[in-house]
Order: sequence, then structure tokens, then C-alpha cells
Amino acid sequence: MARAPSESCGDTNISHWSFCSPKLFVYILAACVILLILFQIQYLDSPGSPSSSSPSWPLIHSWKAVSQEGPNCRHELLALAEKLSDAVTFLPLKDLRYAQTAQQGHTWFMSSLYDTHVEGEVQYQQYPSAASRGRLLCIKGRDTHDGARNSYALAWRDALPRNATFLTGLTFVSYNHYNYENIWHGLSAMVPFVAWHLRDGQCAVPARWVLYHWGELRIKMGPWVKSLMEVTFGGSMNMEEFGDSGDEGVACFEEAVVMRHNEGGMSRERRLEVYDMMRCKAREYCNVRNEGRGLAMIGLTMLMRTGARSFRNESAVVGIFQRECGKVEGCNLTVAYAHNLTFCQQVKLMSLTDIVVSAHGAQLTNLFLMDKNSSVMEFFPKGWLKLAGVGQYVFHWFASWSGMKHEGVWRDPNGDDCPYPEDDRRCMSIYKNGRIGYNDTFFEEWARNVLMKVKTRKMEEALNKNTTSVLGGCACS
Repeated sequence: MARAPSESCGDTNISHWSFCSPKLFVYILAACVILLILFQIQYLDSPGSPSSSSPSWPLIHSWKAVSQEGPNCRHELLALAEKLSDAVTFLPLKDLRYAQTAQQGHTWFMSSLYDTHVEGEVQYQQYPSAASRGRLLCIKGRDTHDGARNSYALAWRDALPRNATFLTGLTFVSYNHYNYENIWHGLSAMVPFVAWHLRDGQCAVPARWVLYHWGELRIKMGPWVKSLMEVTFGGSMNMEEFGDSGDEGVACFEEAVVMRHNEGGMSRERRLEVYDMMRCKAREYCNVRNEGRGLAMIGLTMLMRTGARSFRNESAVVGIFQRECGKVEGCNLTVAYAHNLTFCQQVKLMSLTDIVVSAHGAQLTNLFLMDKNSSVMEFFPKGWLKLAGVGQYVFHWFASWSGMKHEGVWRDPNGDDCPYPEDDRRCMSIYKNGRIGYNDTFFEEWARNVLMKVKTRKMEEALNKNTTSVLGGCACS
């Protein structure tokens, strides 16, 4: 009589589907992992799942749910989470392989990651997101001298690097190839975050800012830029120094937005919206009221420089514009040095300005604070046209982006001599900080034409203005 198959684990005739079979254990473990993955996918895709600003359910909750299906899974999944944590790989923030193309493509900053770009919007990275497969951004980045020694990684919320500090709230991470002290370069790096702030009316406000230049941590920015950002976002800027991030300085962010292309990719309409909002916020903060100014008044402001790219004969240049302004009823000339003015003094001055006259330089960043359709007259030293590259046109573009009218430039044909051929790039080191002369005839005619153009525009505005427009509050107020 045939004997029934034994269920003993030690029987060599063990059934293929015995509960002691190694194959069955593997099948059960695989089923547990698949169930976990399906559970997480269903959870992340669920409309009712928590927002990205709230912590996701701890993975252990998922394990408990799965453990009801397979009691032996929990230990294996805990071990798997530890392996995932140990497998987090940090890469240098500044990738020296791209040193020659540092600003091109996906740049040398966080070079392994790509930006998301919606047409007309800024290029950005967001964590966690579908693009990051739900992973958070982690940074080990305290070094202020060598960006290659700072590093970044992506990690699951429940498998963060060992000893990492979890920072709650929204973090803005900025990369600036130049610096945050110069008001033009500083503002250019901040504008994409203002666009993000305005996106879909979310008015998202960061809990902290993380600033990098060439991968090196920065904890300061120019006071003008800082004031503008605090006014725009409605609070002080918390510059992250990673002082509370443990011995290894690893911090993982609950939510992070990374910008590394300045205004790249933004449509003109989007830029106008951003600059309108910052102008409105700055005027509101500085209590600027222009109701009593009248459309018949024309404000002509000369924003002067000292040293590099200043006028060699400042009094002669001022005299030319003063004479032409005096010929136009209602014209008022103001000569000012931006570096001697507080933030609010600059905001108030530019709110009274219809024409700004200035040499090429960071002080022209103030131009967006004028009323829209105001005019810009720009001056250059000798040698810039051939050697300065596209950077010489930034304020021409900026005027368009912020709704102003760029009325052209004057380029001094005279200046310091260069010992090399004049198209040799080494000459730019001489021309860059050259001083600017003047041309009586050209300046008089140019000033006269721009003044007449502005006067005509303001008269047309007065005729078309039936009632005093009452503006609502600023965006995100």
C-alpha cells in the first residue's frame, strides 16, 4: 500500500509546494514586496493623499498592512529599508567634468539631474515629485570654498541617509554662477523663485533659502536684493547654514525647489507679471504714493557711478541734460548715486522717474521700479561693442521684460589705448572699467527727442484717462 507523502521538513520526498520549501519562501517574499510597491503606487496616485508639504505615512505603516498578508515580511522589509538607506549615493554639487560648460545644458551644479520645463515658465527641479520618483533632496553642503567638496543625493522619505537631519517645510535652493552681492546678478537668481511663488496663485513661501555659488555655500546677499526679497515674500529670509545638521552636515528637505538657470525659459508675459508684482510690493512697503504727481510732470533721473564706467566730466554731462530738461514744461532733473540711497529711497526715486539716464552697470537694475512704459538711456565706454559679448545687452532686454522702453545707447569712441589689437579679448580687461566721455551735439539731440517722446506719451495717457484708476492689492498680498 502506497505511503502518503510526508510533510516533514526532513523528508527527501518533500512536496514541491511544502511550506518549508525555499522556493515558496522566495515566492512569499516577492509577493510581499510587490504588494508593498502596489500599495505605495496606489497611495501616491490617490487624490486624497497628503500634500507634498505634509510628511507621507511612515513606511512602517505600509509594512504593518502587508504583514497581515504575510507575517514573515516585516523583518525582510526592515532590512531592505536599511539597505536602501546605506545605498544612498552622494555626488559632488560641482561636477568638474563640466567646468568648461558650467552654464550650459544641465550645468555643473547637480549635473546628474535634469530640470522640468513647462513652456513659458522657469526651468526648475522639485522634490519630491514624479520626476524624482517620490524621493527627497538631501544635501551635504557646508563648504564655502570648494563646491566639489559639497554633495547631494536623492533618498526615500523612510530610507534617509544615516544621521541625516530632516528639515520640514519648503526650501528654495539657488545656484548663481556669479554672486549674490551684485544687485543685477543677485536679482537674476531670485526672479525664478518669485515666478514660482506666483505660480497658479499658490503664493508659496519658503521656510529657508540655500544659496550656492559654484557649489560653494553662501549665507549673505546684497542688502538691496535681500530687502526686495523680504518685501516680496513678506518676511525675513532664513539663510540655511547647516549648523544643526549633525557632524556630517547632511540635511534632507521635506520639500525643495531648485533653480539654476535664472530667468531662462520664462516668457515675456510671465516676466512682466513677476516684475509688476515686485514693483507693487516694493512701493507698498515703502509707502510710495504717486496720486498727486500728475501726468504733466516728467521725472528725469541721472543715476551716476563713481570710478569704473563713470563720466569723465560729470558736470558737463549733467549740464547738457539740465538744459534740455529746462526747455520742457514740467520736467524735473534729479542727479543721484544709488549706493548712497537706502532701498526705500531708491524705490521712491524711481517711482518719480520717467526717464533714467545711466552708464551700463548694476545700478540700472532699479529701472523696473519706474512706472511701466518709462524710458532708459544707456552709456558705454570704448571697446564694449566688439568684446563685451551678449552681457552688454542685459539692460536692453531687462527694459523689455519689465515693461519699459530702451531708448538706445551711446558708445564712447575714445578711451584708454590697448597694447594689443583692438579685437583681442585681452583688451576687455582695459575697456571694462573705462570711463565715459561725452558728445554735446549728440547728447542734446538724444535728450530732446526722448523728452518729447515721453511728453507726448504722457499727454496721450492723460487724454485717455477718464477716471483715476484704483489698483487692487499686489499679487499674493
